Amino acid sequence: MKFILVCCLSILLSSFAFGQHQHNEVKAADPKKAPRKASDAETLGSNKQPRVVRYDLYVADTTVTFGGKAKRAIAVNGQIPMPTLSFTEGDTAEIHVHNRLKESTSLHWHGLFLPNQYDGVPYLTQMPIEPNKTHVYRFPIIQNGTHWYHSHSGLQEQIGMYGVMILNKRKEPAIPTVPVVLSEWTNMMPHEVDRRLHNANDWFAIKKGTTQSYAEAIKGGHFKTKLTNELKRMTAMDVSDVYYEAFLVNGKNQYQVPNKLKAGDKVRLRIANGGASTYFWLTYAGGKITVVANDGNDVTPVEVDRLIIAVSETYDVMVTIPENKSFEFLVTPEDRTQSASLWLGDGEKVPAQKLPKLKYFEGMKMMNEMMDMNGNLVQMEGMKMQNQVMDMNTVMYAELDDAGTDTVASDAHKGHDMGSNKGAKGPMTTLNYDMLRSPEKTVLPKAPTREMEFQLTGNMNRYVWTLDNKTISEEDKILIKKGENLRIILYNNSMMRHPMHLHGHDFRVINSQGDYAPLKNVLDIMPMERDTIEFSASESGDWFFHCHILYHMMSGMGKIFSYENSPLNPEIPNPKLAQRKLFADDRMFHFMAENDFASNGNDGMAMLANTRWSIGAEWRLGYNKMHGFETETHIGRYIDRMQWLMPFVGFDWRYRKMEAGEPETNIFGQKSTKDKRSMFSIGLAYTLPMLVIAQAEVYHDGNVRLQLMREDIPISKRLRASFMVNSDKEFMGGLKFITTKYMGISAHYDSDMGFGAGLTLNY
Repeated sequence: MKFILVCCLSILLSSFAFGQHQHNEVKAADPKKAPRKASDAETLGSNKQPRVVRYDLYVADTTVTFGGKAKRAIAVNGQIPMPTLSFTEGDTAEIHVHNRLKESTSLHWHGLFLPNQYDGVPYLTQMPIEPNKTHVYRFPIIQNGTHWYHSHSGLQEQIGMYGVMILNKRKEPAIPTVPVVLSEWTNMMPHEVDRRLHNANDWFAIKKGTTQSYAEAIKGGHFKTKLTNELKRMTAMDVSDVYYEAFLVNGKNQYQVPNKLKAGDKVRLRIANGGASTYFWLTYAGGKITVVANDGNDVTPVEVDRLIIAVSETYDVMVTIPENKSFEFLVTPEDRTQSASLWLGDGEKVPAQKLPKLKYFEGMKMMNEMMDMNGNLVQMEGMKMQNQVMDMNTVMYAELDDAGTDTVASDAHKGHDMGSNKGAKGPMTTLNYDMLRSPEKTVLPKAPTREMEFQLTGNMNRYVWTLDNKTISEEDKILIKKGENLRIILYNNSMMRHPMHLHGHDFRVINSQGDYAPLKNVLDIMPMERDTIEFSASESGDWFFHCHILYHMMSGMGKIFSYENSPLNPEIPNPKLAQRKLFADDRMFHFMAENDFASNGNDGMAMLANTRWSIGAEWRLGYNKMHGFETETHIGRYIDRMQWLMPFVGFDWRYRKMEAGEPETNIFGQKSTKDKRSMFSIGLAYTLPMLVIAQAEVYHDGNVRLQLMREDIPISKRLRASFMVNSDKEFMGGLKFITTKYMGISAHYDSDMGFGAGLTLNY
């Protein structure tokens, strides 16, 4: 009888313990249902006990029509953005990721402090999650704030793998809270976007209506500006590299907050920029925007009229509903091509004032003043380029005012030390980093301090983005010691802004706030700007530091900080193999080809290139023996920072029926072999001012050939010109009218083949 009583008591206690475990674990395992998440306007807070919060995330292919056409995307639990994940400080996160794709995937928890093995970078902190496999991320929640999560595998982030994470304080103010995820959509597959960026294709500018041709320059009175731009070997000014069909707020172009808000109500918007490459301007029809947190860290509240949120940044802002109407929170991409909206409140809609269009030639003029002939940015008199003290919109981007005329950039420089600029409707305050102040001291603990300096470098024409002219794969990991302080000075010597993100750490952005400098994990650094960040090395393992514009990161713009004497990562069983896979991203080759089917023959080119190497071939095929055929192949490597110089080796093979008479000579008096040639060569190609390629080549028989060539001279929005002349007394000139993404109508004259016209196909 005693034995039976003991057994019954044991069973009772076990049942109670099991019940307690179930009570402390929040679980969502049904892939057809969204997991537990914060509602769109949930009042967060309470004294919740620490618990294990479990989410099951099912990653699978889907089809969307965001851009008006049915296109492939990746959804998690059937939704884009991915489900909002909510935790309370002190919880333990247990996230089961079930990969239902036909490719590997991963998830990175952006801005979170966690054990290195759960950081979610394939081949650096874990192996990728292979198809039909499940991976478990389990880590304590030791912070609070607005964060987000996304795929760190390839270009998956671009097609749906992004979502917001809300880490609540133990006691949150009782105020309506709305998670907001900003993103963009392109109907072009991300790998095609990446390929076109690397091949300097200007189709995106044509689609956006932002070409800067000579005809447009002359019409606008900016011929000298355009000429100076090309003399300095710069291509057209670009604001946001990619053309997007749609911009989204919580997966919709027009998102209505469903809760009932009335006059006088305050709302906290927890905003994450989940875009792959788009900066967004934020403005509000209901009045001022009060910034209360950035990158998951509280700041002393600051009121502004607008702010720009960089790729991967998060901001918490407070807005007020002034009347019983619906007010627009306007989200405008940096290039002003379109917009998206969040609507707050009910009743009559009150739209925000649309941001004016950009004047690219005014911006180009400013860029010309900022860059010298060697491609280096120079400090302009009176300009303090640090912590975004100067509003980028007026320094680099001239706007149209209400009358449709240019605002004057030089006038707009006045008053920028406090972030305000004069617009059509009076003074406007624009947020900059110098306004951000932590409510508590952020001074680092006393420890040995090591200083590093990195220069942000790049080549827009070949779409190469680097730090100190080196990609991730071209430099060893940077060894750091646990317990030391790191001070990093960043100078942006490129013509694009870059959101630099450090995994697993917050850093101080050194500004005028002294001991109360703000804590961030993303630094938006503008062209010509020099910023200083510092952080305490308190972790272990390998941590990524990279530009968060997806296509810049994939081209190699980043570093890896590696803690000395770190224990082996159990998620990386073969470190050498993992490193080779990691380095493969920025070593990837991109292919392009073009062929002209003309009335006088067929000529074309193909090129396979990556960050440093270029393998190119050209061909010309006549329709009779007099015209013959010729092919040239060159294999070269770019060796300088600006990628203007390329030594190469080549092979030239050609034949045409020789005419009777004296043999031709080149301009050096050497017997010409252009009628019959099968020779190897070595040479140099160099980009001259006006973007003309000068080529010097020596063949194995001692003959020398010099050549000048330029392609894609922008005559008008869609008309391009080209020319070639060389020391073999050959010359060519041509025109091409771009009709579609892959096709153009062309005409050209060739000294050997005469005049021809036809159709050009390009890939």
